[in-house]
Amino acid sequence: MKREQKIKIWRAIAIFGLLACLLFGIRVTSRAQNAASILDKAADAYEKSNGISASFALNTRSDVQKVSESFEGTINMKGDKFTLVTPDMVTWFDGTTQWSYVERNDEVNVSTPSGEELQFTNPALLLRAYKKGFTPKYIGESTASNGKSAYDIELTPKKKGDILKVELQIEKFSNFPAKIKVEAKNGISNTIHISNLKTGVNQPDDFFVFKESDYPDAEVIDLR
Repeated sequence: MKREQKIKIWRAIAIFGLLACLLFGIRVTSRAQNAASILDKAADAYEKSNGISASFALNTRSDVQKVSESFEGTINMKGDKFTLVTPDMVTWFDGTTQWSYVERNDEVNVSTPSGEELQFTNPALLLRAYKKGFTPKYIGESTASNGKSAYDIELTPKKKGDILKVELQIEKFSNFPAKIKVEAKNGISNTIHISNLKTGVNQPDDFFVFKESDYPDAEVIDLR
């Protein structure tokens, strides 16, 4: 797999996994009342968070190519907005426009995600389009890597697509996710452990916008 392809996959899955906090806004209507109740509490926790910041560790494994890659990063989120920092890339999204800065190339790609592109750039918006597209299942209880008690929930898409299933580990008392695992039909699985999650981090709106003055030598490539 080429380096550029890895970066694209990592960016997509990292954003998907961490913004999966937003998928808790899905108001499920299944008979799995335990799962629905847990997801509703998680949705409420995010809506009342007044902005969050978190660290994460992501492991990406390809069963087809028999390779595994890992990296760590941080994310800030407020409503539809986010800023994601990984070793190879910084991504800003202000709810409409996305900027992705690749340090190795010293370039910034500017885009306005729409249609199928949302699957690879801001999957939170894709998930919102599938508000009733998942069947939730309560699996049981477990202990998160931070030692806290958690609920295990499995989400299965009702329609066939790129995602086979999403496994969530949600802390009992905070109602925030501790671990997210995404399995895709291309044989790639991604496990994200979230740590140091803080609420009430109400960043100003311009925090989620790329500032050219901070990267004066970067080449800006407008893909809109």
